[in-house]
Amino acid sequence: MHDFTPHPHEHLFQVQHPDWAAHASIYEVNVRQYTPEGTFRAFAEHLPRLAAMGVGIVWLMPIHPIGELHRKGTLGSQYAVRDYFAVNPEFGTLDDLRYVVEEAHRLDMHVILDWVANHTSWDNPLVTEHPEWFTKDENGQMVPPIPDWEDVVDLDYHSQELRRYMTDALLYWVRETDIDGYRCDVAGLVPTDFWDAARQELDQVKPVFMLAEWDELYPSGGQTWENFNSNTRLLERAFDMTFGLRLHYFLDHVAEGKQPLREVDAYLAAERAKYPRSVYLMHFTSNHDVNSWDGTEYERLGENALPFAVLCALLPGMPLVYTGQEAALNKRLAFFDRDTIDWNDYPLQAFYTTLLQLKKRHAALHNGVRESRFERLPAPDTAYAFVRRHGEAAVLVVVNSTPTPLEWELPDTVTNAWYDVFSGLTEELLPGRALTVEAHGWRVLEYVA
Repeated sequence: MHDFTPHPHEHLFQVQHPDWAAHASIYEVNVRQYTPEGTFRAFAEHLPRLAAMGVGIVWLMPIHPIGELHRKGTLGSQYAVRDYFAVNPEFGTLDDLRYVVEEAHRLDMHVILDWVANHTSWDNPLVTEHPEWFTKDENGQMVPPIPDWEDVVDLDYHSQELRRYMTDALLYWVRETDIDGYRCDVAGLVPTDFWDAARQELDQVKPVFMLAEWDELYPSGGQTWENFNSNTRLLERAFDMTFGLRLHYFLDHVAEGKQPLREVDAYLAAERAKYPRSVYLMHFTSNHDVNSWDGTEYERLGENALPFAVLCALLPGMPLVYTGQEAALNKRLAFFDRDTIDWNDYPLQAFYTTLLQLKKRHAALHNGVRESRFERLPAPDTAYAFVRRHGEAAVLVVVNSTPTPLEWELPDTVTNAWYDVFSGLTEELLPGRALTVEAHGWRVLEYVA
């Protein structure tokens, strides 16, 4: 698969990514569940480990005080924000948050905060101070965005005053804590022109990285709130990256036997038809919603959890690792209550380190680089093989989704010496020979010469 033709609408995509984002991977932090203390300071002790793992962007789930009115569970949803200008005292203080950001920066990582612009808790002071900022039903009553989200109330962005307030709040955290951007909750439910204007103001303070929880490639009607507008244009002026939900659910379907793995091709073709190479999409096998509501990667993907993590890390796009994946976490974390992770000596730390460090250092794997090439290689329907190249540098990936070892016949394009990044061995690959890929296994090789 070679695509060097400029995208017909490339001129519309004007977001300037921060330089440091080109080689970044992202790690989502659930502060509540991360340590027995559940605090910023306790989490900060893990930052050197994450830096060594190759993490480039640390995404903190919402850090604000949580609403008590209509609260779900004991501690409530972190997405029911009671005060956009305050820190959740359960996590610590403003200075503790600053400390996390400073330590991350010292370790050459960047920090983004989870931002909930679409709705507030019912006891957010804005509800009484500015009721005109909220969506009303036919009876003039405030309403949640969807019925199941009864702990939050929907904001109405027809109000220019609300837009100013929310933009000022976004600016506050960049100025006060030196964060590097935001992950924006259900971003497509908020008008795109709000995000476009807010991004311009944020970039005047410092170049930021903006991640939207949305996916224009994902078919609408799949989940309760996921009536995705496929033309939000979030990636043209406002956001560096959206979620790769279509690939995520596709991999679930492969594990369920509903689709063959070779149809990754159809996903990549849809991505190239929609976006130029400069656009980033985020790929993952788990995140906070997926883990708690759909199940762990081991529940959903079974023995393909790790080979599909390899795909998510090394296909074009930015890989996400969620809290606890390096601990081989195999339970659904409680969403509204304390449920501290058992790290169990980090059994998958080396696995993710190998992937993320390769992603970080290898030019062929960098994000949004037009000069890089992607070449799909022949493989059975139940396997997927490709090479990513940048000049003479290359990475070869083969994934086997079946319980039977695969003897993959080498095409002429991958001859010569290759270094296996997992085994540490160098192999001479010759035409006509076979490369062995274990059952539910993978091979990742770096071109030597």
